[in-house]
Amino acid sequence: MSRFAGKVALVTGATGVVGGAVARAYAKEGAAVLVAGRDAGRLATLVKEIEESGGRASAFAVDVTRSSEVTAMVAAAVSRYGGLDVACNAAGVFGMLAPVADYEEDVWDDVLAVNLKGVFLSMKHEIAHMRAHGGGAIVNVSSNLGAHWRLPGAAAYAASKAGVSHLTRTAARDHIADGVRINAVSPGPIDSPMSTLPGETREERDARMSGALPIGRVATPEEIANAILWLSSEESTFVVGQDHVIDGGATA
Repeated sequence: MSRFAGKVALVTGATGVVGGAVARAYAKEGAAVLVAGRDAGRLATLVKEIEESGGRASAFAVDVTRSSEVTAMVAAAVSRYGGLDVACNAAGVFGMLAPVADYEEDVWDDVLAVNLKGVFLSMKHEIAHMRAHGGGAIVNVSSNLGAHWRLPGAAAYAASKAGVSHLTRTAARDHIADGVRINAVSPGPIDSPMSTLPGETREERDARMSGALPIGRVATPEEIANAILWLSSEESTFVVGQDHVIDGGATA
């Protein structure tokens, strides 16, 4: 497939499980991909992997909570590849598990800064370029834990992801007339470290999830990436401001 041949894609949080899968998928389908995140070493490894598979990619180290760095990130995509057509904002952190009364304020601030402000800043600068150059598509990575479902002790994560879901809808209405189409995905548990409890093995996680999720298993990162690519492709041009829940039936 080559749905993104000749396109330029930007992925934040590319060193994460979902972001990495999305970056690989964009490159596999023909896009030149700017992979962005905090860990320069892991970004370099991802770029090497994509290039060895025949794709085009380059890395940009960024803190998405800093507007100047996000501005430079978008500028890097444009200067290296000539534009910006699609973006996936996947940068996120979980924080801690604790009742609200015991939640640490600095952890709360960090989770909200990365998960919500980071998406706001990323969209702000992505949209600014896209609307001045014929439009584009953006997909934000939210979570079923937030606007759709709750987990005791995950106040900051749930609040931040609920914010991403609603920010996505607002931005979509604000900018569809500019030719910028914005949607979100809200995954449930994925095969990643974030889906395991402290001290829990992968096998114990799988056993727990087999009873907790109607589908009987966690998602693969590729299943989430497939949905993100569809939402940012020409196959979904009438889909605007939607938050697609992908959680194996947990919130059905």
